[in-house]
Amino acid sequence: MSVIKSATLIGVCLLIVAVACGFEAQPVRKTRAYYEEREEVVWEVPMKEKLIALTFDDGPNPVTTPKILDLLAENEAKSTFFVVGKRMDRFPDVVRREAEEGHEVANHTYSHLYLNNRISSERLVEELNRTEKQIVSLTGKHSPWFRPPGGFFNDSVVRIARERGYTMVLWSWHQDTKDWSSPGTGKIIDRVLKNVRNGDIVLFHDHVEGSMQTVQALQTILPELRKRGYRMVTVSELVKHRKSNSLLGKPHS
Repeated sequence: MSVIKSATLIGVCLLIVAVACGFEAQPVRKTRAYYEEREEVVWEVPMKEKLIALTFDDGPNPVTTPKILDLLAENEAKSTFFVVGKRMDRFPDVVRREAEEGHEVANHTYSHLYLNNRISSERLVEELNRTEKQIVSLTGKHSPWFRPPGGFFNDSVVRIARERGYTMVLWSWHQDTKDWSSPGTGKIIDRVLKNVRNGDIVLFHDHVEGSMQTVQALQTILPELRKRGYRMVTVSELVKHRKSNSLLGKPHS
C-alpha cells in the first residue's frame, strides 16, 4: 500500500473514531467582528470627525427626561432615545417633545424584555411591533434602530430585527456608564470623558428609579465635550459620517 493511501486510510479512521466519540465539527464562533462584517450590529462608528452619539435607554421618565432634554438643548446636542413601549403609554408628551426637538426615538421593546432566555419569535415580533406603532403615532417616523434590553441577543433576534426593518445598535464597550446602578456622578463623568473617542456610542439611561446622577453628570459632560470640539449627534447622523471603508451597519428601510 502506498504512503498516500495509508495516510488517507488513517485519516478516515480517525474521523470515524472522532464522530463515534462525539467529537463533531465545532460551529464558527460568532464574534463582534462577525456581526459587524455582516452589517447586523453596530457598536460604534470609527471616524476622523469629532462626532459622538449619546443614547438614553429605558425612558421616558416624566422628571429626568425633560431635564436631560433641557441640557441637550443648552449644549446644542442631539441624541437617540431607546424607549420602552409601556412607559410611552404613560408619558406620551415626553416622547413628542423628544421628536419635536430633533432627537431620535428608537425601539427598546414594549416591556423591556430581556432576550437572553428562550423567547418565542412571536413574542419578540409583538414587542417590536407594539412599540413601533407607538413611535410612529407619537413622532410620525419609523425608527430604523433597535436596542435589545441589557444588550442580550442571538441570531434569531438579529434575524427578526432585520426582517422588521431594524439594524441593532449596542454601544462602545468603553462607554458603558453603568448609570443604571447609580455608581456616583463622578464615575459616570470619568467613564465618558476619560475614554471618549471619535465615533463613540455612549450608553446612558434617562430612567433610573430614584436617581438623578445621570442628569447631574450631564451637566459636566455636555459642556466639556463641546469644549473638546465634539458634536453630539443622533445614531443616524453618526452612521452617515462613517468612514467610506467602514464595515459597520446601516439602517434598512
